[in-house]
Amino acid sequence: MARTPRSEADDDGDWRFGVDEVGPDGIIEDQQPEQEPIEPGSPSAENVLFVVLGVLLAVGLLLAVIFPNAI
Repeated sequence: MARTPRSEADDDGDWRFGVDEVGPDGIIEDQQPEQEPIEPGSPSAENVLFVVLGVLLAVGLLLAVIFPNAI
């Protein structure tokens, strides 16, 4: 299945933002109410396991590069 390039005729011509949503400096004015900040949670055991495995793998690879004859 070949992809065809989009032409300008296929474009809707819809703007992403209206003129009244953009401020004088070109900054988009947020019309949504302020959301509550994200609270940090406790990490799950699965996530901690993958982080520890990744650190061990990275340290092992660094040691293998620095000391190639040690293994």
